[in-house]
Amino acid sequence: MKRVEKARPFVPTEIHVATVTDEKGSLGILSIRTTEGLLDIALDRQAADTIMKAIAQIRAKLEPIES
Repeated sequence: MKRVEKARPFVPTEIHVATVTDEKGSLGILSIRTTEGLLDIALDRQAADTIMKAIAQIRAKLEPIES
């Protein structure tokens, strides 16, 4: 079995948002400039909601525990 090394995560350096609309509707564009280059992601409402839930889970794990 070959050992596969995981790629290191991209580190965001800038984040921009935009919206585009065509005859099919609107899409949100999330542009993230990273240390490796530009990453553009097109999101519909369902994808945006799913990402928001994922980010909420990550934030909960990053916040300090209050005693």
